[in-house]
Amino acid sequence: MDSRGKKIGILLLLCTLLAVMGAVVLANYNRLMGKGTKPAASSAHSAPRQIIEEDGKVHGADLSAFMKDSDFFDARTPGSSGQNTYDEVDENGESVRSLTVLASSVERDIRVKIVDDKGDAVFGQQFAVEVANTGVYLDEDKDGFILIPDIKPGEYKLTLNEQPGFRVPASPVSVRVKSIVSYTVIDDIDFFVHAESEVDFLKEDTKDKKLDSEDEDDSQYTTLLDVEQDERENAVKLGIDVSKWNGEIDWEVVKAEGVDFAIIRCGYRGSSSGWLIEDPYFYRNLTGAKKAGIKVGLYFFTQATNQMEAVEEASMVVSLLGDTAIDYPVFIDTEGAGGNGRADNLDPATRTAVVNAFCQTIQNAGLAAGVYSGRNWFYNNLIVEDMNAPNVWLAEYRDTPLYTGRYDMWQYTSSGSVAGIEGRVDLNVSYLGIE
Repeated sequence: MDSRGKKIGILLLLCTLLAVMGAVVLANYNRLMGKGTKPAASSAHSAPRQIIEEDGKVHGADLSAFMKDSDFFDARTPGSSGQNTYDEVDENGESVRSLTVLASSVERDIRVKIVDDKGDAVFGQQFAVEVANTGVYLDEDKDGFILIPDIKPGEYKLTLNEQPGFRVPASPVSVRVKSIVSYTVIDDIDFFVHAESEVDFLKEDTKDKKLDSEDEDDSQYTTLLDVEQDERENAVKLGIDVSKWNGEIDWEVVKAEGVDFAIIRCGYRGSSSGWLIEDPYFYRNLTGAKKAGIKVGLYFFTQATNQMEAVEEASMVVSLLGDTAIDYPVFIDTEGAGGNGRADNLDPATRTAVVNAFCQTIQNAGLAAGVYSGRNWFYNNLIVEDMNAPNVWLAEYRDTPLYTGRYDMWQYTSSGSVAGIEGRVDLNVSYLGIE
């Protein structure tokens, strides 16, 4: 082979080697950049071009597809958030519930409440609480609440005894027993308030409370009074008072009828059990009236038998109201509960002390306070001259009250009629001058 042939052969060999090396490099590059993805389909079956929407999302993309991926989420473990689980079970495999003991004092007493990990009172268990150097006290009615009366002032340690199916606190709870009642809101009162669904309300809440027969006659008005416009602009206002017994209320219609204010029941103390019970219509009435532009006040039906219970009732009102502003006072409703109420037979001095304790606690919380009752109740069941209620709301059902004492509001009928409320409703006049 001549020299020219040799050169051509060497050149062809080099070109072949370069072509092979280029193919190898290209193959490795594609594999490196594609990270093992499948080869693209032929042009006849290639994916359509992606269309980007105005919000930056790919048109037609299934943004919830990850929810179908069983490996996307970490497996849920016992005790993780979002479910109620317990790390401990008893010998029968039942969950063990953790308990917390709450203790407070109003006056020479200890009030104990046993709650679960949700903060709810534990019912159906006869818990036993041991007070160091004092004794053991049982939850005899199994409502999760133990009242220990007649305790000397001082510091005490409480221990909840073991109870099957529950994990009790390892350390004692401390409580300071007060020597004398202070008219301030009880911090933990929420734990002692019951929903009406927890009680037999037919025993606890008296619907048809009536005035003494001497406090009403046939001359009472049953519609909103026809008050001169200048009187309404200056001082006199027309209003109603309502509770769950009035049912659903169309507050916009009520406002259109000329109602200026509404005194709304927020709760009551059970006439039989003595429990603090929230009116189930309280919040819907409060928000509905305020939204319609109607001025609002509150009342609480008392069955307190002493000053301590009056402070509890006032504390409940303040707690339920929270930060919501109201225009009219908070009234303690003191009247009979059909003769069977736990407070029906109080002597006038004790009942007056109850009214004063309630009003003072309300005022110390920064709210206006008052008392509601009928004419004969003021005369015979209260000592008016010893009463420290800043505002008096009189119930007397006739065209002109016979009551000779001072009053700032007058409930002139319980048989009123107002559009937006089905059935009878209490009607009132206010002389408080609240604009």
